[in-house]
Amino acid sequence: MFEAHSAIQFSVFLVNKPGILAQVTRALADEKINLVAMTLVDSQEHGVLRFVAENPGAARGVLGKLNLPMTETEVLCVDLSNHPGALADVATLLGQEHININYAYCTSGAPGGRTTGVFKAADQAKAQHLLLKGGKVHKEPNLHKGRGRR
Repeated sequence: MFEAHSAIQFSVFLVNKPGILAQVTRALADEKINLVAMTLVDSQEHGVLRFVAENPGAARGVLGKLNLPMTETEVLCVDLSNHPGALADVATLLGQEHININYAYCTSGAPGGRTTGVFKAADQAKAQHLLLKGGKVHKEPNLHKGRGRR
């Protein structure tokens, strides 16, 4: 079983110019809005900043004041162990049930810590139900095993 919950992801369309990302992230920071996860992809003309915020209502307000084109999408946030195979387990579980993952991105975690995977699936409700009811949970590796004092 995985810990998974629905969240709002913002996709903000940015002009590809120096300082634009800084403006958006500074405006969010000034309002004390923490980003759970983010990714930025680009094309020749524009970039798309996708992020999940701890407080989506406050983030929506900040983005509205910036008057940038944006969309909101429901995504799944899945709590993952930070070790090899954690992401593969989610992808395998959803794939076995014929649920397509349209895109995904993860936060970086500390060794032995946790990370958040953000998933946009073709069937969000089915994916969330499947992740909450079944699937295996990785145990944290013992990073100190076999390390005695020398």
